[in-house]
Amino acid sequence: MRRLKAPENRRPLPWLSPESWGKKRRDYIKWETLRRWGQLGYWEIDPPGYLLRLAREAADLTQAELGERLGVSQQAVAQAERWDANPTASYMDRWARACGARLEIRFEPVSPPADRVDDPPTRG
Repeated sequence: MRRLKAPENRRPLPWLSPESWGKKRRDYIKWETLRRWGQLGYWEIDPPGYLLRLAREAADLTQAELGERLGVSQQAVAQAERWDANPTASYMDRWARACGARLEIRFEPVSPPADRVDDPPTRG
């Protein structure tokens, strides 16, 4: 088995603050309110499921109506709107279009840029 070696110059990940340790996930109403007020911790800014729910609510659609547009059940929509949902980019794009919105995924520059980026491994 081949072991991958971590780059020596990688940027360390930020540590979660002690106040976040052991905390339960916020329910949607609390999260949305704190988001509006700009009071969320950095570790809970963008849970994909909650962002999908924001898009649906902005389009004034029920879960059943959105499910009909997507060709899925209301239960599938509810599951996708959970905190721990892990939707694919293509599903999020379909969701956005069904809500009359546009999905935008951005890569923002970091400093300093990587000196070298290895090609992904080939399958074969």
